[in-house]
Amino acid sequence: MTGRPASPVLPSSLRPWLGSVAALAALVVVVLGVMYAGHSQSGTVDRWFVQPTADSVRPPWRYAALATDFLGEPAGAAVLVLAAVTGCLLLRWLRAAVFVGAAVCVAVGATMLIKPLVGRTIHGADNLSYPSGHTAFLTAYALVVALLVTGRLGLGRAAGVSLVLTAALVTGAAMGWAQVALSAHYPTDALGGLCTALAVVPVTAWLVDRTADRTADRAERRVAGAGHRQARR
Repeated sequence: MTGRPASPVLPSSLRPWLGSVAALAALVVVVLGVMYAGHSQSGTVDRWFVQPTADSVRPPWRYAALATDFLGEPAGAAVLVLAAVTGCLLLRWLRAAVFVGAAVCVAVGATMLIKPLVGRTIHGADNLSYPSGHTAFLTAYALVVALLVTGRLGLGRAAGVSLVLTAALVTGAAMGWAQVALSAHYPTDALGGLCTALAVVPVTAWLVDRTADRTADRAERRVAGAGHRQARR
């Protein structure tokens, strides 16, 4: 991976593995959504972890939860995305810059579409909770960065898959913990957000690569055609 515009954002060696992960994650999102559709309280799986309405996390851990939560708020998310996009543009990696913006928007947008369909609430009928948008965003962001690092460094399949999945699980768990600690979500909401990101980011990466490759091919054909016409004159 050289950072050229034609460099793929989804390394070919990772496509089969991440495709399988995406399918499994999508299944989890659907199953949890069906299980908790219309619910307004924690379920059995949630209570395995913690009662999310207890708000039992106190300083200094509460400060850590608030800081983590800020990364999923509009201001914090904008800073993260802007930093990643700027880095890609400085490397003249336009495809990657597009991927950063597209992936996080699709991940968050997916949670916004799913929430009214599932209708699960917390702390009142107006607070739709499943899946967690904060968790989906930070997990998607970590996935994007890990994919770009994997391609940039030319990591092999085993190292690449390990890096990508570890980044997703660690960041998803961190944001999920923060959301539960602040009583903003149930644990299964956080799991749904993590799986939403795992489901949509690889697909978004594939679509960005496919669109960019087709655009580049058409441009090359137009240039070649113009060259032939010029040569005949």
